[in-house]
Amino acid sequence: MTNPQKPIYLGHRERIRRKFARNGLDAFLEHEILEMLLTYVLPRRDTKPLAWALLKRFGAFSKVLEAPEEKLTEVEGIGPSAAQFIVFVRALFTKYARTQIQTPIGLSSPEKVLAYCKMSMRGKEEEFLEIIFLSIRNTVLDTQVVASGLIDRVVISPRKIVEYALSAKAAAMILVHNHPSGDARPSESDILFTQEVIQAARLFHIAVHDHIIIGKNSHFSLHQNGLI
Repeated sequence: MTNPQKPIYLGHRERIRRKFARNGLDAFLEHEILEMLLTYVLPRRDTKPLAWALLKRFGAFSKVLEAPEEKLTEVEGIGPSAAQFIVFVRALFTKYARTQIQTPIGLSSPEKVLAYCKMSMRGKEEEFLEIIFLSIRNTVLDTQVVASGLIDRVVISPRKIVEYALSAKAAAMILVHNHPSGDARPSESDILFTQEVIQAARLFHIAVHDHIIIGKNSHFSLHQNGLI
């Protein structure tokens, strides 16, 4: 009795893995990245059509990673395990970005801080406010999401933020929040809120270095724009 022929996608899968081993992801197209990613959670499936289906549904690789788990499962062939795996990969990127700024030299590069902020806020459909707590040497002590709210506002008192900073034994902090609507420019209430946090923190000799707002395709630094 002859052995059944191996599925044709197995050879394609091996070619993709060899391509990655030789050249890394820079040589990959977006659908190839998704193909390879899905092989680790769907070992007995042809992942090429699934990769194309995801791109058709969400438009780009980055949008696939940003998609909520329940939206991913709406794509035929993407079950709960595959959807959770994609969400896990996004969370892994965020965790990695956080560790990059939690090194003694993390804040020597503003680009690292901005990259972390973008990754942390990516894909969120509500407003979130996160604080990066800093030591007297400007090393990162901790990061903490301190509030989430409606799409058009985040409600938390400056006093509460100072309490979090004191608990973290922070000498300074950076505020980070997102504008899910897409426009990163601060509203009047954003600017006023920042000034109130600065005043409250000053009483305890805690500095506010910046308030970074992440929009859909842009960002805004209150410090760089002279608003702090």
